[in-house]
Amino acid sequence: MAEGSDFRHWDELIPDALGLIFSKLSLQEKLTVIPMVCKSWAKAVMGPYCWQELDIEEWSSRRQLDDVDRMLQILINRSGGSLRKLCVSGLHNTRIFFSIADHAGSLRTLRLPRSNISDGVAEQIAGRLCAVTFLDLSYCDEISACGLEFIGKNCKALVGMCRNLHPLHTAGLLAPDDEARAIAATMPKLNHLEMAYHTLSTKSLMTILSSCPDLEFLDLRGCWDIRLEDKLVAEKFPKLRVLGPLVRDVYERNEWDEFSDYSYVSDDLAWDLSADYFDDGCSYDDPWDDEGRLEGLELRFYEGIDDDNGVFGWPPSP
Repeated sequence: MAEGSDFRHWDELIPDALGLIFSKLSLQEKLTVIPMVCKSWAKAVMGPYCWQELDIEEWSSRRQLDDVDRMLQILINRSGGSLRKLCVSGLHNTRIFFSIADHAGSLRTLRLPRSNISDGVAEQIAGRLCAVTFLDLSYCDEISACGLEFIGKNCKALVGMCRNLHPLHTAGLLAPDDEARAIAATMPKLNHLEMAYHTLSTKSLMTILSSCPDLEFLDLRGCWDIRLEDKLVAEKFPKLRVLGPLVRDVYERNEWDEFSDYSYVSDDLAWDLSADYFDDGCSYDDPWDDEGRLEGLELRFYEGIDDDNGVFGWPPSP
């Protein structure tokens, strides 16, 4: 640049400033493009400012479960304890839940749909999730009213809760109202609650409404046993918006839910991470040292599928 110019090179920006800029980019760009530009950019993208909000829910739903755990561990360690938002699907390794809790000092939004978090794990980590204000435990079959109670008693700032169930999994529930009672008893500050496809009774629902006076949104899609009069809701709960219980189809779902148990992986639908990217000697107890490992990362990006048959976005049969 010309001498005396008021403009500076991008690589002269301090790492914190670069990190804030890079945080607006996609995960793919931050992992594969930015580190290859120059040393200062590579250093900045390794810092915590790029990783305060991690949303890999869509990516994780199309990957092998072990790959999801390992990738998430890398990103959590990069956040350096500054993580504010985390959205990931299908976690199954108990150790990763404890790792999340260990870095949850600043965490406000936590979405863990389709994960194997259990009541026992919830009991042990709930105390470290006290800053969380929005929690999504939808389709988590291993957790019950007991686990929700541990969370509610410890997460006093909780104002949003998603506990949607898959309609095919609700038939075997032995105590369908237990979760509703746990929510009513321990989460009085809720203003957003999703309980789609629960086998709730009208009585348990009224308990929630009387215990959570700040509720503004309630998702009851597929809760067929609920009998809630519009006039009653308008008179007693004027701020409340209720979605359901009726739905237009047998049940509303993500187009992938019917066909995937999340063990399916297609090379066309996911990043192809080479085995060199993961260190078999890594321990969840120690920070993941991935300095320089991105050179061994092989990624192929999904550019879209021509859906000539128009069936759920799947590629045509060979």
